[in-house]
Amino acid sequence: MSRLNKEVIRYLITGIFTTLASLSLYFLLSSTVLDPDKPLEMQTANLISWSGAVAFSYIVSRKFVFSSKNRHILKEAGAFFLARIGTLFLDMGGMFILTGILSIDDRISKLFIQAVVIVLNYILNKYLVFAGFR
Repeated sequence: MSRLNKEVIRYLITGIFTTLASLSLYFLLSSTVLDPDKPLEMQTANLISWSGAVAFSYIVSRKFVFSSKNRHILKEAGAFFLARIGTLFLDMGGMFILTGILSIDDRISKLFIQAVVIVLNYILNKYLVFAGFR
């Protein structure tokens, strides 16, 4: 199996765990303390779930997916978080459009948006964040 195929498989596996972490936190928040029918509370749940998932994702992406040996961890982590902020805006905008404008269920919307974000994050990680550090 080629290096790229192994990397993609590792990314998909870690992406599944990252997605599960994000969705679990979102669903927990939106079914207990935050009301997804209130746009601000729905976005708060989304932001909290995103933050936890990004921290988890950086650790597993650095170690298991891209095997980064970069000694400038703060610079690398900063690039990772900046890339994720970009996809966060996509995530939040998508949730706003799907739930607020198109009236699609917030959980279905979250699942769809999460799939788009996973693909885009791989591209950003591979070609921007971890590109020069292997």
